[in-house]
Amino acid sequence: MFNLAVCAEMIFRDLPVVERIRRISELGFDVEIWDWTRHDIGALARTGARFSSMTGYVEGDLITARGADALLRTAAQSIETAKRLACPRLNLHGTGLDAKGLPVTPVPVVSGEMWLAAHATLARIAALGAQHDVVFCLENLNTEVDHPGVPFARAADTLALVKAVGSPHLRLNLDLYHAQIGEGNLIELVRRAAPYIGEIQVADVPGRKEPGTGEINYPAIARALAALGYRGTIGLEGWASGDDELALRRFREAFTVS
Repeated sequence: MFNLAVCAEMIFRDLPVVERIRRISELGFDVEIWDWTRHDIGALARTGARFSSMTGYVEGDLITARGADALLRTAAQSIETAKRLACPRLNLHGTGLDAKGLPVTPVPVVSGEMWLAAHATLARIAALGAQHDVVFCLENLNTEVDHPGVPFARAADTLALVKAVGSPHLRLNLDLYHAQIGEGNLIELVRRAAPYIGEIQVADVPGRKEPGTGEINYPAIARALAALGYRGTIGLEGWASGDDELALRRFREAFTVS
């Protein structure tokens, strides 16, 4: 019913990334990657895997003139890489993140002017996506545990921005792990967000591990998504609690709706 994908940065981490991708693909999943500049793209393409999403920029932000220009410039570079991998979705955040997932420039308070600047930057991103027939997805994050200081982090924020831009080339990457930490009420959230979702990412809370290891009732969310008519990608962006293949079986089981 759903197209299931797995983040190669977080599963089979004892293997080189190319071998991780092959193994994920052999098990019947699509593949997601983060920063494409860290990988040999030719080697990734030769695996024959189907890539679902990747980070769609290298640097920049939504709110400053210089940051917006850097975001657009590196988004254009990312599109070229996405074409080599036949990857249909490129992921964005409220600001550039460092190797630890922390904002390069933290924003403690988001002003009205910043909201207007973010809207203008994302409208430019959507136009770039339309020009190249790709979809950029704005991901919600949590600021309590993993990403303190990131602006426009809550799902309510990303949803408001995507709705305001109003383009099929800017959608939501609705990360339910982050949303549970920051907002909760996940089934109602997916109902509100459904028309704007480009992809859904999941992991359980606490610990950011596979479904079934924490407090989120993912089978109930799967049934709600099925009832809403969602047939898109659901990506596991979480660590394995133990054996990697067992984690992937649990992920598949959680999103198998009879």
